[in-house]
Amino acid sequence: MTSSNDASANPALPYQARGSLRGRTILMSGGSRGIGLAIATRAARDGANIVLMAKTGEPHPKLQGTVFTAAEQLEAAGGQALPLVGDVRNDGDVAAAVAAAVERFGGIDVVVNNASAIDLSRTDAIDMKRYDLMQDINVRGTFLLSKLALPALRKSGNSHILTLSPPLNLDPKWAGMHLAYTMAKYGMSLTTLGLAEELKNDGVAVNSLWPCTLIDTAAIRNMPGGEQIVQAARGPEIMADAAHAVLTGSHLTAGSAGSTSKTGNFYTDEQVLRAAGVTDFTPYSLGAPEEKLVADIFL
Repeated sequence: MTSSNDASANPALPYQARGSLRGRTILMSGGSRGIGLAIATRAARDGANIVLMAKTGEPHPKLQGTVFTAAEQLEAAGGQALPLVGDVRNDGDVAAAVAAAVERFGGIDVVVNNASAIDLSRTDAIDMKRYDLMQDINVRGTFLLSKLALPALRKSGNSHILTLSPPLNLDPKWAGMHLAYTMAKYGMSLTTLGLAEELKNDGVAVNSLWPCTLIDTAAIRNMPGGEQIVQAARGPEIMADAAHAVLTGSHLTAGSAGSTSKTGNFYTDEQVLRAAGVTDFTPYSLGAPEEKLVADIFL
């Protein structure tokens, strides 16, 4: 395992990588902004190849960034990027993205299931079109992208599926608060659970990652009161560093507190980074004291 390029690391952040994604090919759903783009940018700093499949080909009136501007950012960071306009709900788009990744970079080493839709409405209030959207993007999209990438992942020999979804916390309050969204996110997590077992002898690790706190994203800032809400959040860099640690095994080095199993885990960002040696998380916050940060749901 080679060390990450120190010259490309962010000296203001406490995570010190013990591995590198240089030359690895990552296929990500979404990623034109937010947590997905942060994860992709961290990989690009190592010299990774990143294939982004996202719907945003034209500028959004409220959300900054397209799949093409994201690709420019990744290449400026030191990686190679292949931007693809596509919808994870569309079988043909996903199949084409897998084929394009293999054709351009010779294979796929990592799939990151990042695309997700959210609506926290209670059952009486949820519009069924929004319900279907969450099921189609979150659950079906995660399953479909993972499924179609499997032949390439098996050929990699050291591959990974990382899904941004929470632990399967069966405390009834999470189902009671926003049942439709909980079902959609837990569907993503069930995909992790099932694929980890199904692929345990195939050399494909399958894990989930979830933040302990609210993360500052453009989507949250555009919500009513969002600019104030994110002051009690952490930046997406914490998820980027945690994903990097999982994908490079930096949290599994000798003497760390990481899981002895490389697959079937439901990690939080703090858990992974503590195992990778991080003890101070304050550089990731937007300025609020640690005790004032807003905890994320499902934990």
